[in-house]
Amino acid sequence: MLKPFEVHVQASSLERFRPGLTGPEWEALQASAEQARERMAGRTFWNVNSTARGGGVAELLPRMLAYARGAGVDTRWMVVQGTPAFFHVTKRLHHALHGSRGDGSPLGAAERACYEEVLRDNAEELLVLVRPGDVVLLHDPQTAGLAPTFAAAGAHVVWRCHIGSDTPDAEVERAWAFLAPDLTAARLAVFTRAAYVPPLLADRSVVIPPSIDIFAVKNQPMTPEVARAILGHTGLVELAPDAPEPVFTRMDGVPARVSRGADIVRLGSAPAPGSPLVVQVSRWDPLKDPAGVLRGFALLLRESPGLRAELVLAGPSVTSVADDPEAAATLEAVIAAWHEQPHFLRQRVHLACLPMVDPEENAAIVNALQRHASVVVQKSLREGFGLTITEAMWKARPVVASAVGGLQDQVRHEVDGLLVRDPGDPAEFAAAVRRLLDDAVLAARLGAQAHEHVRTHFTAARHLTDFMALLEELDARAEREA
Repeated sequence: MLKPFEVHVQASSLERFRPGLTGPEWEALQASAEQARERMAGRTFWNVNSTARGGGVAELLPRMLAYARGAGVDTRWMVVQGTPAFFHVTKRLHHALHGSRGDGSPLGAAERACYEEVLRDNAEELLVLVRPGDVVLLHDPQTAGLAPTFAAAGAHVVWRCHIGSDTPDAEVERAWAFLAPDLTAARLAVFTRAAYVPPLLADRSVVIPPSIDIFAVKNQPMTPEVARAILGHTGLVELAPDAPEPVFTRMDGVPARVSRGADIVRLGSAPAPGSPLVVQVSRWDPLKDPAGVLRGFALLLRESPGLRAELVLAGPSVTSVADDPEAAATLEAVIAAWHEQPHFLRQRVHLACLPMVDPEENAAIVNALQRHASVVVQKSLREGFGLTITEAMWKARPVVASAVGGLQDQVRHEVDGLLVRDPGDPAEFAAAVRRLLDDAVLAARLGAQAHEHVRTHFTAARHLTDFMALLEELDARAEREA
């Protein structure tokens, strides 16, 4: 029998936000926290998803929950478990909600039966914990099928969808048809963008963009010297003889050292510390288009053979993300595309699987890689939001992103970065990257403006206030329906 497990989260004080907020902003955050404490007194706010590490939801939850606990709200995180067949179905749903066929497999009665059976097993354990009046926030298609069970138990159910399509098609409709029977039980639904809201949820949806925690290990300040040392010890760049220790600070304040290396496919040596790096950090997912990034970079080098830049495509170890069965196949396809390139280009492209055994060590490596990058790219074909680009913008890096999904909510073209209007056009992508590599003044200006844009719109302080308002709306609807 499949059993969900709890991920324990330590509380973090809201006081750490105070220095970076204006007086009115700090007062508003305190007022929201007080309202949430009063509203949730005697109740628990449950978050349920399908993986404890890897991907945007697993990045988002621990820090948001830590601050909610720091505000005095009893917030807990449960992770459902599934079979390979279940995760194959939910990955198919993931692609369909993006408007993609994925592997084209069916979403029929057999897939529905598999989906329901796995969630029924998980629900039996969860129902022991959830009490009437509790708030249950279910994340993405993997958990939507739990909504009727929790609603019947008297919980206030909210479903959060982190993905979607700006232009619904037959695939999107197929996904909603699969999920619709369960979503009738959700009192509210939360979407990243208004364009993602389907007609069946139009009367009970709110829009809340995601955020990053600027105090997390992945986003904490790091000197260029330490960043290069971490990348050197990991194998992503050459290790300088006089490099300092590859250290970072854990969330509990304890200093730590990066000790694990990355698994890297390359021809020849690691990039020199001074080589400009073009970097994409993402899950190994075909919708992130890592092979397209490689081919776009290949075009860039063919057009500008004197360019010194090198490309790093980095993602998590393919065995580390429980709910993503496509990771290994996607990485294999990228490696195959790498083998197709000429010798000189393979010397300039590095495919890295980052260690995930210690999530905070992984976060420190990603932090170093993003801060060291000359240009950070996210050439997704579809994208729910794209927190990796948010992270890079916070670090004042110049970015190139596809004008799809939530990426276009973050990057204002020519203001915070450069947008590629056609993510399938390698020439447009190559031209945007070359422009930032060639124009240091433009790159610096866009990076500085990107940092400020994230500070004002995409940090946890704003996100927490949005969720306080969500609780108010949820209880108001419960009263009207009583």
